[in-house]
Amino acid sequence: MTTIIKFLVAIILGLISQIAGAQEITGDWNGVLKASGAELPIEINIKKNDGNYTAVLKSPSQTNTEIPADVTSFENQILTIEVASKMVKYQGKLENNVIKGTFTQAGNDVFLNLTPGKAIVKTSKRRPQDPVKPYPYLSEDVIFINKNANNIKLAGTLTLPKSIEKPPVVILISGSGPQNRNEEFVNHRPFLVLSDYLTRQGIAVLRYDERGVGESEGEYNGGTSFDFSTDVEAAIEFLKKRKDIDVKKIGLIGHSEGGFIAPMVASRNTDVAFIVSLAGTGVIGKKVLLTQAKRMLEQLGASKEYIELDEKSRDIIFSVIQQESSKETIVTRSEEELKKYGEALSEEKQKLFRSLPLNQLISVFSESVWMQYFIRTDPDQFLSKVTVPLLAINGSKDSQVLPKLNLKGFKEGLSKAGNKDVTIKELDGLNHLFQIAETGAGSEYENIEETFNTEAMKVVGDWIRKRF
Repeated sequence: MTTIIKFLVAIILGLISQIAGAQEITGDWNGVLKASGAELPIEINIKKNDGNYTAVLKSPSQTNTEIPADVTSFENQILTIEVASKMVKYQGKLENNVIKGTFTQAGNDVFLNLTPGKAIVKTSKRRPQDPVKPYPYLSEDVIFINKNANNIKLAGTLTLPKSIEKPPVVILISGSGPQNRNEEFVNHRPFLVLSDYLTRQGIAVLRYDERGVGESEGEYNGGTSFDFSTDVEAAIEFLKKRKDIDVKKIGLIGHSEGGFIAPMVASRNTDVAFIVSLAGTGVIGKKVLLTQAKRMLEQLGASKEYIELDEKSRDIIFSVIQQESSKETIVTRSEEELKKYGEALSEEKQKLFRSLPLNQLISVFSESVWMQYFIRTDPDQFLSKVTVPLLAINGSKDSQVLPKLNLKGFKEGLSKAGNKDVTIKELDGLNHLFQIAETGAGSEYENIEETFNTEAMKVVGDWIRKRF
């Protein structure tokens, strides 16, 4: 689920924003986004129709998926782009055939300059854990339909062990941001690796492209975690009609936001037999985002005073979002509350306060329906109704979904349900992607060759096989 790094990872993962231009600004543009030490090539295609500019952006080193922007304007050589679902705002000035600008993600600024032409992408290399064909199991491309979302078709892959007639089956639910069936990110394919491991252990696995990604239909932007939970239920309905799996042993494995969605589905769907949460959020979204932002700023070396002011400012905006629903009211009240808070500060702190990207924060949070739902929603309302066996694991160095805070939330919520089959583990030395890491910062993800720690996968596989 989502998070400053996870959202800076969403830049990484989906990198899905938009850019548009002006006086002969149409065509392909490219640049390199440097976020938390990672370098990500970005490619933007800009078009002009009836005087209006449109653009799509992709991160070609990650995926071929193109995503349009919500807002694009180009006036007086200034390009402005906003992507509400990603909390993104870009502003740049066209000078001598170069767009020089700043990319803001959830209030964090990164310089991004764009030059004409397509991005030059390094050849994707196979990671050590990527499985190699031929597989010792069956692999079938499948399509299922979400009847509750305009009958969109969702495409995925079902892997089945050859030696078991009707094995248990799990549905993999990816984290925040538009992701393909392999949950592909910085040339890592964790769901491909995990599905390979589990299928070799006798567990069938269904993984799928999220709506609007890869071969799946629909639109990702504008959706909430609740909307995406209906895609999971469509996958369950599809599996219930299969003759080659045990329909009484359908489980959910969710990573990050997926670990938030899985209990949501299980709380209302009796066909779910068990849940595995991989770095899932166990506390209200507001608290998740506040702790994420604080941890990221600490890793970036921000001063204690800056971090305190940033945290309080975000808390003010999030509190307004919890109380209000209209964009206009959220913007107005946030501005009023922030002004009141700033005026009460000492003169020295006021200077630092004015350096915060407050306007960008208000803009991105007031626009994003996904973010507003996440901020307002406490997973306790779902966990307190989950009575099926549940395993929740986090890495001790996870800087996106802080382990102690969120695992405690799982434990408390499940205790309200009277759930007696609960296993909660903090795995030493692992980051949000379950890689062995030094600090857990997002900048390390790409440079770590390990995709998914084998011992972590063993914890998951052993737990499932012990019960099913």
